[in-house]
Amino acid sequence: MFFKDIIGQEEIKLRLIHSVHSRQIAHAQLFCGPEGIGKLPLALAYARYIQCTDKGEYDACGVCPSCKQFSSIMHPDVHFVFPIYKNEKKKKRICDDYLNEWRKCISENQYFTLERWLTYLDAENAQVSIYADESREIIRKISLKTYESDYKVMIIWLPELMNPVCANKLLKILEEPYEKTVFLLVSNQPDKILGTILSRSQRINMRSIPSPKISEALQNQYALGQQDADAVAHIANGNYIKALETIQLSDENQYFFELFVQLMRLAYARKIKELKAWSEEAADMGREKEKRFLAYTQRMLRENYIYNLHIPQISYLNSREEQFSSRFAPFIHECNIIPLMEELGRAESDISQNANGKIVFFDLAIKMIMLLKS
Repeated sequence: MFFKDIIGQEEIKLRLIHSVHSRQIAHAQLFCGPEGIGKLPLALAYARYIQCTDKGEYDACGVCPSCKQFSSIMHPDVHFVFPIYKNEKKKKRICDDYLNEWRKCISENQYFTLERWLTYLDAENAQVSIYADESREIIRKISLKTYESDYKVMIIWLPELMNPVCANKLLKILEEPYEKTVFLLVSNQPDKILGTILSRSQRINMRSIPSPKISEALQNQYALGQQDADAVAHIANGNYIKALETIQLSDENQYFFELFVQLMRLAYARKIKELKAWSEEAADMGREKEKRFLAYTQRMLRENYIYNLHIPQISYLNSREEQFSSRFAPFIHECNIIPLMEELGRAESDISQNANGKIVFFDLAIKMIMLLKS
């Protein structure tokens, strides 16, 4: 990833470039902001620029030995920490055990979500973390001498998922940093990071990507016509990952849409027997996927409520969703939107606490019958 590949974020790119030229690179920097705006790609481009031995005025050269190693994500002075799950059967306990999966994930697309990363781990239903064991690896790597570069760079993706023991060990390193060592923390939820780590990090707040920038990227990278690209960029609402999901129509999104439509139609028709079968199918998805479906359902109900206002500028439905909502939206109104959202939120909370999925989804389906008719 190069600075030129980052979508938007021009002001921050220039600030980071200036820090390298002026040799005022903060030893700990926290990239934070909403999901899908390019925080990790920007951290990667910054790390490449720091390590490049023949850097240009505004970007890395791409041809020096350092850049070639970075392209294969195998630079000896750049280290990665990211959420994993412990697979004792395969003796995978630390991030280095998953480096091949990490390299594959980044090489395919550097704009990705935690859910996408879980598919590379083959751990879609697992709880992931940056475990206490990782602290020893962080200390070991940072204490090593550099191989080829002036700086050692440690990129920590989603530090909010760091085990408290590991977080406290990291704090000690940040309090007494090694010379020419740079920590780049990339966070979606900085409020969940240890406060003392936050206070020792230079915070870089990133904003959502402007829609024209997303549209331009979609036209250049995916050959979309301007009208289609503009429509997708509007739906994405500043989130490039959401834009990619919209044009790719992932299997999961299609399945969630079909499951949502089925639930609403069966609930409206009061088909109890079919709703029981629906709840059993939904419960077979696995806990993490169930939570994502419930979040999708909340978004769809919210968008259907807004659809009734007839203001296209604030509607974020794709063409297939809008086709269904044009008929369904009148059933979502001020009398039932709040209790509907409350029931979905309660179901999501129950699933997170390992409640029986069949019971949770059947209970939700029965309540949908009553609320859709209210």
